[in-house]
Amino acid sequence: MSLATWTWIITAVMCLFFLALSFRFKEKANISFSHFAIAGGTLPFVLILFTDIATIMGVGNFVGHSAKGYDIGLANIPFVVGEQGAKIVFALVFAGFAAKFTYNTIAELMHDLLLRDKISRALIGVLTACIMIAWIGGQAKGMGDLFAVFTGTDPLAMILVFSAVFIIYTTVGGIYSVVWTELIQGGLILALAIWFYFQVFAKIDFSFTTLKTKLNAVGAANLLELNLSFGEIATLFITGCFGILAAQVYWQRCFAAREPKSASRAMFYSGIVAIVFTSLTTLAGIVAKVQNPDLVANQAMPWLIMEQMTQAAALIFFTLVFLAAISSAASQLHSAAVVIINDLVIPNTAKKTDAQYVKYTRWCVLLVGVFAIAAAMWAESIIGLFSMAYTMAGGGVIPVLIVGLVWKRRKQEAFQMGTQNSGVSPWGARAGLVSGAICSVALGILWGVLISTVLTILLSLLLPANRDHEASPSPRML
Repeated sequence: MSLATWTWIITAVMCLFFLALSFRFKEKANISFSHFAIAGGTLPFVLILFTDIATIMGVGNFVGHSAKGYDIGLANIPFVVGEQGAKIVFALVFAGFAAKFTYNTIAELMHDLLLRDKISRALIGVLTACIMIAWIGGQAKGMGDLFAVFTGTDPLAMILVFSAVFIIYTTVGGIYSVVWTELIQGGLILALAIWFYFQVFAKIDFSFTTLKTKLNAVGAANLLELNLSFGEIATLFITGCFGILAAQVYWQRCFAAREPKSASRAMFYSGIVAIVFTSLTTLAGIVAKVQNPDLVANQAMPWLIMEQMTQAAALIFFTLVFLAAISSAASQLHSAAVVIINDLVIPNTAKKTDAQYVKYTRWCVLLVGVFAIAAAMWAESIIGLFSMAYTMAGGGVIPVLIVGLVWKRRKQEAFQMGTQNSGVSPWGARAGLVSGAICSVALGILWGVLISTVLTILLSLLLPANRDHEASPSPRML
């Protein structure tokens, strides 16, 4: 059979299996909004570990970063270390702390423990949701482009099938569908990725010296040079690191963990996997440069697979990217829908039952999924706009979070759900969020972080909140 036929067969088998699995968890997801969003805080270490791995390793980790390697070489590594190393920073600094609580979102945590301001909560929700929406569209678009290369046909059919599957199984089973499918997807990703890297680096005899020699021969020795200033390296690192720290999907996994140690260990191990694999993907792009120095960067990895490897190898690579894309897209979709309902709808509407919130979230999953896919296919500029939220959220949300956690009103008292304990005022938070987001895009994230931090502190001192006259403790919105 042809490569196109085998590609469709593999796609159909995986899609049917994931859909069937999701219906096993429909009733558990219906128990409450908390169960739909974070499994009621009951997930064990093994599920957290593999859902972290599957979520982290999206299309970009196997295709996007190889294009960067082909184009700029080792200069991509600082961003990789910042973006993927952020998971390790998150594990060491935030994961255990977050897992002590059963919030649904990072915005809800900041609202309850630090800010007590619905406007700030909404701003955080919008920024973090936009990151997820951009990533959903990116996974579908990347999957469709790869399918077009493999089959020589229009990618629209694959994008629609691929998108329908992850939208349906996320809608049906909530986080239970996501984590149980990603237990399987994450395990397969690990195995197939190791095989894939072995095939690629066999072409240079697993020798960095051989790679350097071959690059010299094609006039691309500059790809092994790291000619970046300290400021450029710091910007790449901070952009990747702070953008990831603001990602709702990782906070949500911590809130869903059964115990803090499970959350921190899982994120730590998955962060190591992400750094190693994504760095190897960058090097794989450099290997493609050796094989053909005249390609468009985005086609480097597909060309290497199609022209330099067997049909079986091409099918395995397609399976690897399909699993990476569908797992990452489902996680981002679920997180985006939970953020919209939890931080934009619930705080600003009359109280409803858990069953109604679950129903709203399911509809939100469907609507967000359709919007993200439509934007990816027909309005790439919209996805580019949303992608700016990666920088905006990192420069706005994270400085306010860190200042809020460090600036405790009662220094000897641990943070507890329902009790506000931060010196950051509502106006300080609003100023920090807005200025950090705007300045990170306009001036660069280093300036954005600095300005956000300064204004958060300054406005909180000039316009403090009279916390002593607030009702205490303030209940959660749910």
